[in-house]
Amino acid sequence: MRLHNAIVRVRAGLAFALLMLPCASAAGTPLVPQAQPTSAKATAQPPTWGLHGMVLFGGADGLFASHLPMFHAPHDYHVVIALQLPSDIDAAMRTQLSKAPTLWTLVPEKFELARLAPGAADPLKEFKADIVEGHFERGGKTVCSGIVVRVIRTERFIQLDPDARSATTAQYLPIGQGRTWFMVKEVHARPDFDHIVMLSSPHALAAISVPVSGIARPTNSAIKALLPPGTNVIGSVYYDTDDLQ
Repeated sequence: MRLHNAIVRVRAGLAFALLMLPCASAAGTPLVPQAQPTSAKATAQPPTWGLHGMVLFGGADGLFASHLPMFHAPHDYHVVIALQLPSDIDAAMRTQLSKAPTLWTLVPEKFELARLAPGAADPLKEFKADIVEGHFERGGKTVCSGIVVRVIRTERFIQLDPDARSATTAQYLPIGQGRTWFMVKEVHARPDFDHIVMLSSPHALAAISVPVSGIARPTNSAIKALLPPGTNVIGSVYYDTDDLQ
């Protein structure tokens, strides 16, 4: 049985590698930002226009992305979307992300973030992005370039309040379906931390209020104590304080 499981894991890893290699070799120029000359005649863009990096997370039951927020424009929005990638890459990423809580990021082409808002007059239905293993601004490795990302729905869209006061609890919002679930911390007051926790649960989950001390990461046990029986905390996909000082 152990040998069988090992063979399955090896095959899954090889399948992922084989899918990713053609993707990387056939792709165009990476979308990771390069220094560009400035011009006084640059065309004015909408207030939320920019390169909006995202954490890519998910598992067997779906893929999601969480915008990396900051307390300044145009990045002062906490946004989470459900998404779909081209079929072969989508399947490979679901397999890869379901293995363990590891960090992957998306580097989209520049777009207007407000177009992801529910009820937007011109909703963003798809965009091109690079898929990066690790953090795209901190030594991550670009695996795929210029992949079409289809937006299925917006799970969360809220503008950050720079005048909000720190609290002794943090709201964690459930994102997922099936047995694939995540708790995504609501970014609240400066300074703060961004936190995405991977779970396994047979239940549809509700938001929880977790005691916090400043920007220290809550323990897995503190989170698990607030979840229904049978729900397991697998670990943190992402925890960061640098962008929210």
